Amino acid sequence: MTNGAQASTHPALNPGVRKREVAGWGLYDFANSGYTTVVLTAVYNAYFVGAVAQSAPWATLLWTVALSVSYAIVMLLAPFVGQYADRHGSKKKVLLITTIGCVASTAALGWTQPGTVALAVALIIASNVFFSLGESVNAAFLPELAKPEALGKVSGWGWSLGYFGGMLALGLSLAYVMSAQKAGAKAPEFVPVTMWITAAVFVLAAIPTFVFLRERAKPRSESGQGAGLTNVFAELGRSWRATERMQDFRLLLGCAVFYQAGIAVVITLAAIYAAEVMKFSQTDTMALIFLVNIASAVGAFGFGYFQDRLGHRLALQITLVGWIIMVLLAGLSSSVAVFWVAACIAGLCMGASQSCGRAMAGALIPEVRLAEFYGLWTLATRLASILGPITYGVVTWVTGGNHRLAILITGLFFVVGLWILAKINMSRGIALRSSL
Repeated sequence: MTNGAQASTHPALNPGVRKREVAGWGLYDFANSGYTTVVLTAVYNAYFVGAVAQSAPWATLLWTVALSVSYAIVMLLAPFVGQYADRHGSKKKVLLITTIGCVASTAALGWTQPGTVALAVALIIASNVFFSLGESVNAAFLPELAKPEALGKVSGWGWSLGYFGGMLALGLSLAYVMSAQKAGAKAPEFVPVTMWITAAVFVLAAIPTFVFLRERAKPRSESGQGAGLTNVFAELGRSWRATERMQDFRLLLGCAVFYQAGIAVVITLAAIYAAEVMKFSQTDTMALIFLVNIASAVGAFGFGYFQDRLGHRLALQITLVGWIIMVLLAGLSSSVAVFWVAACIAGLCMGASQSCGRAMAGALIPEVRLAEFYGLWTLATRLASILGPITYGVVTWVTGGNHRLAILITGLFFVVGLWILAKINMSRGIALRSSL
């Protein structure tokens, strides 16, 4: 008679890991991607500026500030939450709490109406904090599920599912919006429903995660470490000091700050660039988002297999070169056809580079501190989410709206990331991981 500990039948998985468990883990990426696609990229951001804040001169600035505040909170909390999950052997419990928090605050966005600016800002901050912390904890399961030589492949499974999840939530939302608009409904009537659709997709798709995903970590006792929120700065310092011997992991964190800053610009500002520079209509922009998501799914899934064969560092180097090519095409060409090509490259590189980075981190992190050090990884990526868009915004402000110059300067983030990446020695880092 078999049970949950039976041997894996897939060569990419660790002993005792069942295929349905990995499917449940990957479906969490599918579940939570609707939040970023619908709330942060395609629907609610425009609704906040145009309806909730009633197109006030400060509306766009307030939206970016709200997101920056949420990322700053995540930067502080992620290592603390990760260390708590490791110490108590409770990654799955923490993941459930963050999921409930993100779903509830996303659904509550449906209550925001024109003028409810403070409520909307509070809910955006809360939902993005819960989303980001959950993403970090979910990533910490990856090295428990996949064999070291298959981290890229299995990570790619999850990332590719995520993009399809984002397209599902966006597709359902857009179908409802188009129907509501035909019936004469206005944004304050139909946008709230898209928040409930997104929350519902999140809940339903995440159920297999909590049904099939096992908690393998065991609680461990460590003296002298508090568990209260007042100790968050001390926890952060301890986590960073714990990586003192992990030179290559630290280099990877620095690399991630820069290349993820460039990716953050594409995620949060691609639609604005398309409208302002390429003069895309709303329909064209929606098509652009779908294209990028499809390309990202292909990139994450397909490149994951190449990553395990090529090696983590070379695979990430290839994607960063792709990002630099994409930036040059978008920034220097006025051709709409070339811009669509650049969008395809961006999608392929987005899925591949994000999946590759997550797997590369997993290859360097000691098993006993997975959630904690993935918290540092989340800190780095959230710092990038502040650095990239703010740099882009400052450039456009200083130059009077020169988006082309802003996107070209964004390319420097990928160049610096590529330079830091060249300093990483994966063999040295993996050997050290095994000795810790």
